[in-house]
Amino acid sequence: MNKKNYLFIFLAGIFFINANVFGEEKKQSERNFEISKNLDIYNSLFRELDLFYVDSIKPKKLITESINDMLGTLDPYTDYIPEEETKDLKFMTTGEYGGVGALISQNKDNEICIAEPYEGKPADKAGLKAGDIIREIDGVKLKGKTVSDVSDLLKGQPATSVKITIERYNEKSPIVKTINREKIQINPVSYYGVVGDKIGYILLNQFTDKAGDGIKAAILDLKNNHHIESLVLDLRSNPGGLLDQAVAITNFFVPEGLEILSTKGKVKQWDVTYKTTQAPIVPDMPLAVLVNSNTASASEIVSGAMQDLDRGVVIGTRSYGKGLVQATREISYNGHLKVTTAKYYTPSGRCIQAIDYAHRNEDGSIARIPDSLTHAFKTKNGRTVKDGGGITPDIEVKNEQKMNISYYLYSKNMIFDFATQYAAKNKKIASPEEFKLTDKDYDDFKAFLKSRNFSYTLKSAESLHKLKEMADYEGYGDLSKDEFSALEKKLTANTDRDLDLFKSDIEDMLNAEIIKRYYYQQGSIRYTLKSDPELKKALEILGDKEKYKSILNPKK
Repeated sequence: MNKKNYLFIFLAGIFFINANVFGEEKKQSERNFEISKNLDIYNSLFRELDLFYVDSIKPKKLITESINDMLGTLDPYTDYIPEEETKDLKFMTTGEYGGVGALISQNKDNEICIAEPYEGKPADKAGLKAGDIIREIDGVKLKGKTVSDVSDLLKGQPATSVKITIERYNEKSPIVKTINREKIQINPVSYYGVVGDKIGYILLNQFTDKAGDGIKAAILDLKNNHHIESLVLDLRSNPGGLLDQAVAITNFFVPEGLEILSTKGKVKQWDVTYKTTQAPIVPDMPLAVLVNSNTASASEIVSGAMQDLDRGVVIGTRSYGKGLVQATREISYNGHLKVTTAKYYTPSGRCIQAIDYAHRNEDGSIARIPDSLTHAFKTKNGRTVKDGGGITPDIEVKNEQKMNISYYLYSKNMIFDFATQYAAKNKKIASPEEFKLTDKDYDDFKAFLKSRNFSYTLKSAESLHKLKEMADYEGYGDLSKDEFSALEKKLTANTDRDLDLFKSDIEDMLNAEIIKRYYYQQGSIRYTLKSDPELKKALEILGDKEKYKSILNPKK
């Protein structure tokens, strides 16, 4: 090849590179123009509204709603957090706030009441009880206030005091309490203990910045002081949280230097691979991880890594399927944007994100990724796992509980209110493992419901009524009259019948709520674990070493 040819190829290459660069610059310039143009349109439109709209508009409210509507077209995790809500952001990441330490709720009469005082916190030490109705806070009457309003009044700087006036069942006069606020730290580990023959159990409710420390302390206590030989890690209904805590917790079980997950985003700085950095605490201890449909995000990172690395048996129902990573960015006037920046991938290379928010249906709706579009991946030992649908358990335990009368009793506060009355009449009860309502107690509950004129309409009956209306509208009502009548009789709620038919489910709910009044949240957990089907299966698997090994390594 002569010099002229070399020169021609060199100049052609320079031209091609310059053309590409020019093309990219042109695209970016056009994009910048579109952004600037539409922001200018928005500003002009808002100025015109403010000047000429027939009524006065509230600028902050209108703009905030427009921001939220815009972000709502993306995914449910990308949020605008204005300055006044940044304390909620801190609570989500740390589980920490200044206040009295009590969960509050709204009863059937729209009154704000104490739902649960946290054990050992200011509200508990001051003697507040579940069921107490809050009437005033620092002289402010609460009629018409929302749960959020009252929560803001109760919160404040630690070491400040708050005066609370409450109304209590069976007390004639209002009770006034002055409570000193404290820094409230919600323990991410709700409970841990021994649940079987040398089998430990840890319930993690959220991945806050103290989650790793809490899990580590629980493991060491169970290992050193209770001499456990296997462990159950319960991640059911854990919505997730901080990614680094998920990596740290996984590291307690797997060797140093292993990849736990990788993240990939549009911006290269979000392409990160996370590996374990320390020696594990329990590298060989048999492990079962419990998951359900509300196990999400960081919980799926841990359960997915344990499955992909064949480190533990995953038990329960398919997890939520949130394979997206968020970062918090500071914006003007001390606000924040929590924005989805990347997808994450488990050690096998799968992304468990179950919903494709980028591609919606024509009507704007979204749906789970169908199984036909998922892809197969291999675990460390060669087991097949799939992407696009959350974490599918190694052992599936179906939830047999159905929505019956117990749902309506709970949603209408009948369970809660009866527990309030029961606790007022009984100073103490047996331990969570031993307590059980008597037949007389259950009869008292039935009488309580009659005194409250409790009634309910089945969801199926509501749907049937709508169907009947549609049939009448379309002219088929008379044609289907007999069939509708027969169904209406079968779907008419019968309180007396259902209270006997679903007695076991109802008693379980009553027992758990009553136990909580005496032994707090941990007591309620201890009670429910006695008949927990997923835990029962975990104990079975961990109790059979050969079966445990065959699940993780079926080839051997």
